[in-house]
Amino acid sequence: MNLKRIAITGPESTGKSTLAKQLAEHYQTVYVPEIARFYIDALNRPYNQDDLLAIAKLQCAEEDTLMKKANRILICDTDLLVIKIWSEFKYGNCNNWILEELSKRKYDLYLLCNIDLPWQDDPQREYPGERQELFNIYHQELIKMKVNYEIITGKENDRMQRAFTFIDSL
Repeated sequence: MNLKRIAITGPESTGKSTLAKQLAEHYQTVYVPEIARFYIDALNRPYNQDDLLAIAKLQCAEEDTLMKKANRILICDTDLLVIKIWSEFKYGNCNNWILEELSKRKYDLYLLCNIDLPWQDDPQREYPGERQELFNIYHQELIKMKVNYEIITGKENDRMQRAFTFIDSL
């Protein structure tokens, strides 16, 4: 059977990690965690743009490793699109390796999480006032990439049900 790859994407504090865990449990498969969270937690300094390249490479390596353990579906709690948008938003540009790798990696479905959940403060989150602007950037990027995507909205259970519907349709 062909492995289906699902990328969960969107601005900060939109429920991506929660959704990834719930989907992996529902489909009895593995999910690729957001490596940036672990990487930044381990730093003894503020992260910089060079760290984004390191994070991107680690994210890809983790995805490639967990792909072998997936049961029909691989759920990715983030992808290189998140790192690209973050780099461009924060630093005004993005490393070419990230851009090239993003164009090579293919997902059967992107789930774009909407900003309709309340902001959850977290030391790693930086832009609570720019959520709508960032959501619009994600949306435009997905359109430009010409990929299969769906917007995930609503409260927790509604989000899960919508995601199940979109994934099951694959």
